[in-house]
Amino acid sequence: MPYNSGKHYRRSVRLKEHDYSQSGAYFITICTYKRECLFGEIVDGEMQLNEFGGIVATCWNEVPRHFKNIQLDAFITMPNHVHGIVIITDSVGARHASPLQSPQTPRGPKPQSLGAIVGSFKSTITKRINKIPGTPTTPL
Repeated sequence: MPYNSGKHYRRSVRLKEHDYSQSGAYFITICTYKRECLFGEIVDGEMQLNEFGGIVATCWNEVPRHFKNIQLDAFITMPNHVHGIVIITDSVGARHASPLQSPQTPRGPKPQSLGAIVGSFKSTITKRINKIPGTPTTPL
C-alpha cells in the first residue's frame, strides 16, 4: 500500500518531559522515506534482505562499538521499516561519529541519548547505501 500522509499519519509517542538518555529499554521503529520497500521483500512468509537490508543489519550490529552505554536486544528489518530494542545502561563519554556538543552550541540531541543513537544509526545507513553506484542521493 503506498504511503498516504493523510491516512497514515502517526503522532509522536515521545514523552515531552522524559530524558531519553536515562537508563532503560527503548523500542524503536524507523520507517523508510515515503514507506518505500527498500530493504528487501517477504518471500514465503520470510524476510529476504537485499543489499540495502544487509547494510541496515550490519549497521545495527555495529552500534555498540560507537556507544559504550548501550546493549542491543531484538531487531528485525522489514521491507520498509525496522524495529529494534536499545538498552541504555548508563551515561558515559561519546565514541560515536558526532562530537559532543559544546556548551555554547546546545543543538541536536543530547549526547548518548536515544536520539543521538538513532540519528547516528540512520546517518551511517544513508552514507553507506549512498556509496553504492547509482544511489548517490537515495533518500532513506
